[in-house]
Amino acid sequence: MKNTFGNNLSFTIFGESHGSQIGIVLDGLKSGIKIDEEFIDHQLSLRRPYGKLSTARVESDPFEIVSGAFNGYTTGSPLTIVIPNENTRSSDYSETRFLARPSHADYTAYVKYKGYEDYRGGGHFSGRITAALVAGAAIVIPALKEEGILIGTHIKKLSGISDRDFNDYRSDIEYLNNEQFAVLDKDAGSAMIKAIEDAAADGDSIGGHLESVILGLRAGLGEPFFDSLESLYSHGLFSIPAIKGVEFGNAFEDCELKGSEFNDPFSVRDGRIVTDTNHNSGINGGISNGMPIIIRCAVKPTPSIYKEQKTVDFNKNEDSKLTLKGRHDPAIIHRARVVADSMLALITYDVIS
Repeated sequence: MKNTFGNNLSFTIFGESHGSQIGIVLDGLKSGIKIDEEFIDHQLSLRRPYGKLSTARVESDPFEIVSGAFNGYTTGSPLTIVIPNENTRSSDYSETRFLARPSHADYTAYVKYKGYEDYRGGGHFSGRITAALVAGAAIVIPALKEEGILIGTHIKKLSGISDRDFNDYRSDIEYLNNEQFAVLDKDAGSAMIKAIEDAAADGDSIGGHLESVILGLRAGLGEPFFDSLESLYSHGLFSIPAIKGVEFGNAFEDCELKGSEFNDPFSVRDGRIVTDTNHNSGINGGISNGMPIIIRCAVKPTPSIYKEQKTVDFNKNEDSKLTLKGRHDPAIIHRARVVADSMLALITYDVIS
């Protein structure tokens, strides 16, 4: 089972949804990074369920840093953060042990791990593990800010409702990073919230699109081919549960343009080389060109829904029906945005180290 990612900074996640704890190990952090525990709390709060938009399973996430820190700063040795699981109801999953929840990993995990996997709440496949990613990234985000690098994500589209585009990147990022429901247009946000609540009332779920920006990454970072910036960011983002698509900028539509329309002409402004447009999303040949990096992700509808679904019993090898019990999110996109921020931050720190 592969749970470690990164080169100069490697991070390893561990734990299961209903195990005693989850956590992350960061290996390769520079010494002397100031640790802001209030900021870690803040980041975890952006991922935490709330209201009718989320699961009723709410974890308070009282994290503990058990290595790699001393007197409020990183020491340079591996830094480990653990977060206990306190609000579990494992009995919700015992009756459906061998029923494959559609679009979940139940069947594939059973086949790969021969029935020894922890199936409760999805086990190691659960989005619960992303809390550890968020906590770990909260160590490096302030360090990136010291380097002039900012990262922010908003819900670009949900149920046919679109948020406005980024305008002033810096102010928009700062605004989003303090919002529980990350949109730039409050009216669009209200409509999105209603769409999620309507889906929940119908026992269903909803997905959407996230759009992220990485601002302030200097030119010349990344590699051609296998460790291109696109490769690294895509690899990390696709590792987040529910991410089913990644594009840089508006790639799928813009790639239908002619070269004369898609190419980004270079200019010199205030002594700095820039591009007049940004169809390539700040990356040429796998290497940063200094322009903002724009990334969009497709987040699938939460697979756990309360409608009866057709499935199989993979122990009896026969068709069956499934009606879920337990506590589930009608949407995870609003919680996933800080996970996207966190993954991008960890990879960016790795790239600049």
